[in-house]
Amino acid sequence: MTAELVRGQNHPLSQARLEIRVSAGTPIVAAATLGDEDGRAHSVEWVAHPGAPTLPGLEVSRQAAADHRLAVDLDALSAEVHRVSVLLALPVGVGGPVSFGSAAVPFVAVTGLDGTEVASYTITGLDAESAVVALELYRRQGAWKVRAVGQGYAGGLAELLTDQGLPQAPQLATSINSAVVDGVARSLQAPPPRTPEGDRSRQTATSSLGPDQSGSPYTTQGATGPYPGAQGATGPYGGAPGRPDGGASATDPAAAQPTPAAPSSGGPIDYSHPRRQNAAPPPPPPTAPPAEPGQPARPVAGDATGWSMDERLYNQVWGMFEDLARTTAAYRSAVDFADTRLEKELDQVLSDPRSRIGGQGDAARETAQAKHVQLVDQAREALERDLVQLTAEAEVVEPALPVAYARWDNPAWHAYRVPMEMPMAFRLGDLQLPESDPLRIPMLVRLPLERGLWIDAGRTAASDGSFADSHELRQLAMESAVAHTARLLAVHPADEFTVHVIDPAGSGAQALAPLVRAGVLAAPPAVGAAGVADVLGRLTQRVDLVQMAVRGGAADSLPPGFDTSQQLLVVNDFPHGFDDRAVNQLRYLADEGPAVGVHLMMVADREESSAYGPLLDPLWRGLLRLTPVPDDHLADPWVGHAWTYEPCLVPHGSQVLEQVLAQVAAARAKYR
Repeated sequence: MTAELVRGQNHPLSQARLEIRVSAGTPIVAAATLGDEDGRAHSVEWVAHPGAPTLPGLEVSRQAAADHRLAVDLDALSAEVHRVSVLLALPVGVGGPVSFGSAAVPFVAVTGLDGTEVASYTITGLDAESAVVALELYRRQGAWKVRAVGQGYAGGLAELLTDQGLPQAPQLATSINSAVVDGVARSLQAPPPRTPEGDRSRQTATSSLGPDQSGSPYTTQGATGPYPGAQGATGPYGGAPGRPDGGASATDPAAAQPTPAAPSSGGPIDYSHPRRQNAAPPPPPPTAPPAEPGQPARPVAGDATGWSMDERLYNQVWGMFEDLARTTAAYRSAVDFADTRLEKELDQVLSDPRSRIGGQGDAARETAQAKHVQLVDQAREALERDLVQLTAEAEVVEPALPVAYARWDNPAWHAYRVPMEMPMAFRLGDLQLPESDPLRIPMLVRLPLERGLWIDAGRTAASDGSFADSHELRQLAMESAVAHTARLLAVHPADEFTVHVIDPAGSGAQALAPLVRAGVLAAPPAVGAAGVADVLGRLTQRVDLVQMAVRGGAADSLPPGFDTSQQLLVVNDFPHGFDDRAVNQLRYLADEGPAVGVHLMMVADREESSAYGPLLDPLWRGLLRLTPVPDDHLADPWVGHAWTYEPCLVPHGSQVLEQVLAQVAAARAKYR
């Protein structure tokens, strides 16, 4: 079945030898550039165009035509090449349309040598552009994919090639146009028929086994206190100085962008999250409708910068979180100043014995109180103004969020389909401050996870100050863990996420039932000490194996059939069923697992493991603490506000979780 792509969407390629067929309805020029890991073309020798139509593994047409066939052999490309960009341009000086807005809409298809379409893309939305990057074939973890780009350039080929990193872009654009005008005539011959020996399939496993190195842990406050050794709070969208992993500060704009891990020198598997900032330039964000004179601009969903709509929405939520943190900090600072000033003025009144009695003292106190009220009112007015704008933005953004960022009650889940690629982030819940109720900001955490998750089943105060009993908290904690697990399964491609469960005493059977019934677990939940030892042993061995492969430069030498998907271990009832060896294995997985795609989600009461003493302190500090009920234990990375976290749970009586898991199970069955 052909994948009909839209802008920004991608699709895996299972064949190495391909044709890229272009149909434009008017004569156009077809070319292609080769790019390195950063998407940059090193020189003009990395460009196939009508004047130089052949490169190793790539051939384009010598002439302008309404229809083109570009031949690509991915296996024949140099090891330095990680990207092939297909370029289309309107010829200059030969008549015809001068922009794609006045020409027929171009259509591009990737096919096998037998003509079977793999993916297609209709390039819509072009206007004044005369050159466009139509598609790109890119290498990810040893496998190739095709992405629909559709990035147009009003400055033509010169501007496009400049953006590809070529300093000689204007001269090259001139030579390409000259070759077309001169009419160097040689049509690309059809490639020879495919033979069994020539059909070299590529590996199709594309799951990343390692985290984005710019992940974004939170600092936990409240019952457990701040993490020891942390010099600054960390937040959901970036790190801070002094955090244990040495990540970038959230105040640095680069902290919001993925940074790839060092590439492995021994094989094609890339264990880093793909770079986004070096892809095609971001399309322009939506334009806000005009506001009334004197009124703030009307908010628009996706008006932040970013390569795709998902990235723009992610950055917009990030900005809302920062705006709310800073405007609340300004309000609190103003109130503190007013309180301090009031105390100082009252102290001055009381320090003078003559003003303690009589009308003079009363007048001074009234004046001080009036100034205090005026300052607080001014601060509150500024806060309310900002909250009105943020609330209006939230009302626009929330319905537009994709499923990975959406609440379970968002209608987006009714149109859920198993994705073809992992998103940038996923939603763990909502965050709010006391001054901003009822405004809530989505809590988005980057993927792949850089830290494990700890669902605290211990004694936690609810937002109203009440306490649930221990049995109820355990049940709520497991329901929260199941909701997070289901969301992680839902936002990953069908073959790129595997879930293991340890439930030694079987106490979580009721909450785990939706996962078990859907058949989305790797195996039934492990019970008893033997089950704990078996699962921990297999995952520990996996971490050791992948680490040795990467460090030894043999990442392409993993055993045949090795599962390259992300692995999640859900642990319930810790430390029941755990001996000293199992505890050490658990700590090892928490520390070393995320770097090679093994992640931990613990449902546990810290007090119940107090017998181990400080041995487990690094484990708790290494996990992101979440609560099954609203609790103010998370800090932002700028001013350290205590944010109230509210878990993202499935509405009571809703069948959305079961429906989503059924689709995940059906998609996974196709890969078995």
